[in-house]
Amino acid sequence: MTSLPLRAVLIVAVVGAIGFAQTHQSNKPIFSLDDGSMAPDPAVANIAATGFDTLASTWYWMKAVQFVGGAKSPTGLSRQIGDLIDLTTTLDPYVGHPYRFAAVWMIDDEQSVRYANRILRRAIEYHPDDWRNYFFLAFNHFFYLGENEAAANVLEPAMAIPNAPPYLPPLIARLRNQDGSLDAAAAFLHEVIEATPEGQLREAYEDSLLEIEAERRARFLDEARARYVERHHRDIGRVEDLVEVRPPILRALPPEPNGEHWELDDMNRIVSSHYRFRYEVKIDGTNRKLIEQFRRRSEERRQRERQQERGTHDDA
Repeated sequence: MTSLPLRAVLIVAVVGAIGFAQTHQSNKPIFSLDDGSMAPDPAVANIAATGFDTLASTWYWMKAVQFVGGAKSPTGLSRQIGDLIDLTTTLDPYVGHPYRFAAVWMIDDEQSVRYANRILRRAIEYHPDDWRNYFFLAFNHFFYLGENEAAANVLEPAMAIPNAPPYLPPLIARLRNQDGSLDAAAAFLHEVIEATPEGQLREAYEDSLLEIEAERRARFLDEARARYVERHHRDIGRVEDLVEVRPPILRALPPEPNGEHWELDDMNRIVSSHYRFRYEVKIDGTNRKLIEQFRRRSEERRQRERQQERGTHDDA
């Protein structure tokens, strides 16, 4: 068995060889890591590490974990994380967890999510019997990209995997039915929360579940409101009218999930006083804060690309 010191020496030697090959064989942009080393083109790394692919893969996987762990927030780091995981999984495509690591952390903008999706498709290619890779790819299509049909198509093959969870068939049905998107979002989020480490991102997903529960209860109140209008031929003036009218429509109002109360907003909709908006069954409404950041960064990226194009035309 290789001793730990010798193993470390081999890793450094292999990574050094990859860096040398990158310098002499590739013009692809590379980025600097915290220790001053560079992340090379995966194609070059794969050639240079011949015979030591697993060692080099382990090295870049450790760098990815350190990269995320050393940052106050992973926001804005998707490209670096993606390049490290791309290296890790190119050098050793039979690894497992790094693929799902990419899915959890590469969420800066649409380009980042689609980069993560390419990595997850590699996971499915090399691990066709692991339902989790199908699940995370479907989650990205659904949650971030709003592509319900694509998410359902990704999940369908996973149903045949022996240890796949029994909720996959109904989840697929909900994805194909717009009215079932609320249940689909909840099912996805429960699983993703289990796979997401403690921290700001996990808290955002957990808040999404509370938002979904608030919407369920608001819809229940909508139904009670419709019965009130049918019975009294007028609308409610306050949400409390549903329990204070005689005979009451409801014996009690359902609790607001965050411990607050229900009210009518400026559009006369029943809303939680905590959120002050209604959950919209579309991807960019699943977690308002998270997705608003996602959309803003996507737009900023598009603006930079347009400015670069204009600069190129002006130079021409």
